[in-house]
Amino acid sequence: MAKLTKAQREWRPGMPKKRRSTKVMFASTVLLLEAFVAFFATLAVFGLKRGEPALVLGFGITLSVVLILACAVLSRPWGIGVGWVMQLVLILSGFVEPTMFVVGVLFAACWWYGIRAGMRIDRENAQRDREQAEWDASHGEDSAGQSA
Repeated sequence: MAKLTKAQREWRPGMPKKRRSTKVMFASTVLLLEAFVAFFATLAVFGLKRGEPALVLGFGITLSVVLILACAVLSRPWGIGVGWVMQLVLILSGFVEPTMFVVGVLFAACWWYGIRAGMRIDRENAQRDREQAEWDASHGEDSAGQSA
């Protein structure tokens, strides 16, 4: 049998499911897309024989792996800062392949928008949850599941 996660071990019937952060989901999506682009850009630069092949492959594959691993720390307070550093690294990779300047800036814009929109959606969800809890408290729990 598979090992249970902490959340699975602590779950009890009737417990509400914790809402995932939309900001983290958007940011993870952008970082994963960047990892794929970085990997394929590495193959393109390697195929065009720009730079030392071992250095190009080493840097590109490392960048792809770090972008994927950065997804794991996004929920931490410093995780978004790591994402911004990764945006800068992707833009600076344009010194090896000039097209990456454009790609990096476009991804940085997607990153900024994803963070901004995700924070707004998370705020709206928190407000909606507070209002629902207030309504449930004032109208009783048994009326929450009934329809008029």
